[in-house]
Amino acid sequence: MRRYIIAVIVLIFAIIFALLAGNGAIDTENVLEVLSGGGNRAQRTIIYQVRLPRILAALSCGAALSVSGYLLQDNLNNVIASPGLLGINNGAGLFVLLSAILFPYQSIMKCLMAFLGALCAAVIVSILSSGTGMSKTSVILSGVAISSLGATLSQMIISVKPETVADKAAFSLGGFASVPWTVTRMAVPVILILLIVAVISAGALDLMLLGDETATGLGCNVKLYRGTHIVTASLLAGAAVSMCGLIGFVGLIVPNFIRMSGGSKSRGSIFMCILTGSTFLLISDTAARLLFFPYELPCGLIMNVIGTPFLVWMLVRKRKRLGAYD
Repeated sequence: MRRYIIAVIVLIFAIIFALLAGNGAIDTENVLEVLSGGGNRAQRTIIYQVRLPRILAALSCGAALSVSGYLLQDNLNNVIASPGLLGINNGAGLFVLLSAILFPYQSIMKCLMAFLGALCAAVIVSILSSGTGMSKTSVILSGVAISSLGATLSQMIISVKPETVADKAAFSLGGFASVPWTVTRMAVPVILILLIVAVISAGALDLMLLGDETATGLGCNVKLYRGTHIVTASLLAGAAVSMCGLIGFVGLIVPNFIRMSGGSKSRGSIFMCILTGSTFLLISDTAARLLFFPYELPCGLIMNVIGTPFLVWMLVRKRKRLGAYD
């Protein structure tokens, strides 16, 4: 219980800091004045149209990507599985670009296409890896191949149709500088529903970790729950991509950090992924805003700087399990 309380406190402080931090046009007193119903028009615009949507998007995407990574890792029994490495993010991103061509300025279709792209990537990875025995290595290599293909096709679309994305770098790396309310209002409720599904079905993960045969003997429908978890993970990643672009490594770093910080049942770990992932991505986005102020870095750039050495460390730490004995 203590770590949940600490996680909530840190999250609250991260939200307050992200709300108060920014340019000199609005200070702490102005923020409090706006939140209490006052302030001028410019100040209200900064708070309600820029900072609050950005904070909400960062919190939602952090929770979605973290839980997505946790579900994928437990169901595939692979600690480096994540929506980024398995090509799910790039699949969703590719379909987001296609939606901009086929259904321009339609937020609903942007979200639906992101979901479809994420699911397609997950299905293709499953088919490719199952054809080579579903070993940990084959799953990751299949994901890397699909991720590379999705990224290549996305770059082709951006090159041929540059108007499909306002900021190529921001989309490719991922960020929250220009998250529209229309997309946020659609994606956030979907993320909340999917997080509830993940929490409700988390009990099956504890049984499945005992092995498929044991779990089946204990009354767990392994195929049903595994399918539910992978679809849920894919949709969570798709919803995040529809808001923030191709932010990577959140689904890798946070679940592994939760496991290393102390074991608990899957439901508790998912709650911790929600709290920690939200805080982690919000702090990263705030750092991206402030580090080189008045210039702003894409949040995904911060995640790449943190995530790349973390992945290398994970590979070294798990080299026997992922390599010679796979």
